[in-house]
Amino acid sequence: MAIFLNENSKVIVQGMTGSEGMKHTRRMLKAGTEIVGGVNPRKAGTKVDVDGTSLPVFASVQEAMAETGANTSVVFVPPAFCRDAVIEAIDAEIELAIVITEGIPVHDSVTFWNYAESKGNKTRIVGPNCPGIASPGKSNAGITPADITGSGPIGLVSKSGTLTYQLMYELRDIGFSTSVGIGGDPVIGTTHIDCLKAFEADPETKAIVMIGEIGGDAEERAAEFIKANVTKPVVGYIAGFTAPVGKTMGHAGAIISGSAGTADAKKEALEAAGVKVGKTPSETARLMREVIENL
Repeated sequence: MAIFLNENSKVIVQGMTGSEGMKHTRRMLKAGTEIVGGVNPRKAGTKVDVDGTSLPVFASVQEAMAETGANTSVVFVPPAFCRDAVIEAIDAEIELAIVITEGIPVHDSVTFWNYAESKGNKTRIVGPNCPGIASPGKSNAGITPADITGSGPIGLVSKSGTLTYQLMYELRDIGFSTSVGIGGDPVIGTTHIDCLKAFEADPETKAIVMIGEIGGDAEERAAEFIKANVTKPVVGYIAGFTAPVGKTMGHAGAIISGSAGTADAKKEALEAAGVKVGKTPSETARLMREVIENL
């Protein structure tokens, strides 16, 4: 099985006709994703040929859903317009909105996150500033390379895109049920805990890799959840062991102050919950290999 995204997912691309949207639409189609159309009000009613596949362009998410049965949107809309694009997806009550866009103002992210909550969380938001979701052999919605791993028993949830790719590649001979890149912004939709809960309930996910980073307390809260609710083995990695205090490193959410949010504090919390934590991505992959061998 897979979480959130599977072979039955029907995907639309908001911003498909832009350069990034078109590039990754092409890659997603090649990966076997069922893309059923795009959304761009200025080009509504036209069709776009993508390597021999003719995709209709709709005026709105609601129209696209009505015409195609789409249940997932991947958002490649520029930062200045992304808030309205996500709110449109929420109003249409699409099941899943994966927001790839980087550089969205935090206030805009807060706005659409709160809006989704006010509407009863009928739309699951993943991101923003994330690589998306990949369920190898089933579907790939986002920018995760489709050829770096195959399907298998590992579930992965990560704040970092590049570390997601590295772990998937290093464990490619074992394979993954689903990889969820949740994004590294200060305000995101789907969290580590949401993914841990879903992986715990998925019978084909046998072990979980959780990648965090310095800043905030998301990993500490995830550790508490793991201790109370997760029976499957979890291996963790925290990016930023050598980061200086008070300096933003990479993601906008990756900033530490005092002793809060440090990699060592997060490592300690996770290990107290029974999570094996690697000091490098390669060590993390080795720890997961040991876990799989002992299942």
